[in-house]
Amino acid sequence: MKKIGIVASVIIVAIIIGIFFINIYEADTEVTKETTKVGVILNGSIDDRSWSQSHYEGLEQTAEELNLSVIYKENVVPEQIPEIIEEFVKEDCKVIVANSFEFGEYINEAAKEYPEIYFLHATGVGEDKNLSTYFGRMYQIRYLSGIVAGLQTKTGKIGYVAAFPIPEVNRGINAFTLGVRSVNSEAEVYVHWTNSWNDDEATAEATNKLLNEHDIDVLAMHTDSLQALEIADEKGVMSIGYNLDNSRDYPDTYLTAAVWDWDEFYTPIILKCLQGKFEGNHYWEGLDSGMVSLAPLTDKVNAGTAEIVEQERQRISNGTYDIFYGPIYDNEGNLRVREDECMTDNAMLNEFDWYVEGVINCEE
Repeated sequence: MKKIGIVASVIIVAIIIGIFFINIYEADTEVTKETTKVGVILNGSIDDRSWSQSHYEGLEQTAEELNLSVIYKENVVPEQIPEIIEEFVKEDCKVIVANSFEFGEYINEAAKEYPEIYFLHATGVGEDKNLSTYFGRMYQIRYLSGIVAGLQTKTGKIGYVAAFPIPEVNRGINAFTLGVRSVNSEAEVYVHWTNSWNDDEATAEATNKLLNEHDIDVLAMHTDSLQALEIADEKGVMSIGYNLDNSRDYPDTYLTAAVWDWDEFYTPIILKCLQGKFEGNHYWEGLDSGMVSLAPLTDKVNAGTAEIVEQERQRISNGTYDIFYGPIYDNEGNLRVREDECMTDNAMLNEFDWYVEGVINCEE
């Protein structure tokens, strides 16, 4: 698909999303006068300072705006879901939210079993008349954070602690590296894997390997464990976080973070549930939706960085640019995206089994 077509499509999608969000707020909100119960299934805790807390904070804001009573189930494993959903049904929950891809099979089955309940599944796939799945184009924010890292590093060696080599994570690594090399063409991004989303021990091991074996002075992460930030702070290495802004906890080493603002999604979609106007869809929301954003840059970020990041943010926001425009070469020298072409959503979502030039996979 040629660039002009992609840009036009992005603008049209942005307009449609804008209409979606505007119309629901203009609608009658009488439905919020009575309290509505919502059940939430989390794979972590509401105070994990990471993925699950980001949903908790977003839903608490939504609860205040829409008069919701929210029941949270924390640290859930997939096998517990049928029992939890039965409990939510008995509690008369009108909406059930789940936040892990691993819950997919159970959530999809429950949506069919309880057609009168609305199901919202973060990171899930598929859709139904009472089921929506959703995620954010976090790769856009990864790109911006890569610019921060590229302008910050003195050694030209940047670390990246990553969970699994799956398209979602690979997409983020590649976008981050493209951001790095857009401002620092010789810099390299070294990746170590944890093979877990939240295992502290595995994250600590991967982080220590990166910092002990390479001259890394900036560290990024795609894991729900905070061990990468903890160890970077102990060693005086600058860090870029994920999920939530944890800058207060690491005042000496924190630069910024790729963060989720879930109330921007939960408030309008749950209001639609209450109004009986829900339509099951799969959402992949970008920077303009407000779901994903770059946390404020701290005072540790090099001078001049904010202006460059804002310039690139505007380019993404106005639809004239997205991250995976060609030419893009992989780290073996192969041309993957031709000049004046852009990767399709399907390719970005499902076909990222390769890494862009500048990525060093430390476990190969």
